[in-house]
Amino acid sequence: MNNASTQILALRHGETEWNSLGRYQGQTDIPLNEQGLLQARQAAQALASTPLHAIYSSDLARALQTAQVLAECQRLPLQIEPGLREQHFGVFQGLSSDEILRRWPQAHARWHAREADFGPEGGESRSAFNTRCMAAIEGLARRHRGQTIALVCHGGVLDCLYRAAAGLGLSAPRAWPLENAALSRLQHGPQGFTLLDWGSTAHLSASARDELPEKFPAP
Repeated sequence: MNNASTQILALRHGETEWNSLGRYQGQTDIPLNEQGLLQARQAAQALASTPLHAIYSSDLARALQTAQVLAECQRLPLQIEPGLREQHFGVFQGLSSDEILRRWPQAHARWHAREADFGPEGGESRSAFNTRCMAAIEGLARRHRGQTIALVCHGGVLDCLYRAAAGLGLSAPRAWPLENAALSRLQHGPQGFTLLDWGSTAHLSASARDELPEKFPAP
């Protein structure tokens, strides 16, 4: 391993009830459902033989619950990083895409056009969110040069991370999966992020997999 690089294992939180219903979660603090707890256990088991130096989690319950299972398996302290929190979806939170379309058709159109500087009323714009979460990830990567860390976070955060590694702008349509409890591997060095493996769900049983349709966000 290049001692100038940080190895990053990025894990999306397990499923919640709102995931299963296709509702925008954002920063609404929804816990894992039974499916999500199963996914968290399976993800932790998949990483049981991978030595980690640190585990960081968003401070939202669905990420914390997922990360706690991993931390217990690794016998490492769980460290909280609020910068890994999901994007705030403002008035969209708690609603489905169809409900948003009926209430705010213009806002819905701007959101799905991926306008970087647009954010739902009371929420964050994509650009502000990207700046916030990527600053947190880059800071952790620099802190752990030559080490391997796990980041347990959210679909929106992972979307930003993928774009950074692939050199894609915020307005590019998403063509990569963001499944619950999927595991991605990257490294960060002087040249930035490099994508090694993305969105693996090989560790999940068939009954534990659940990919939301593209019309839904990655809450």
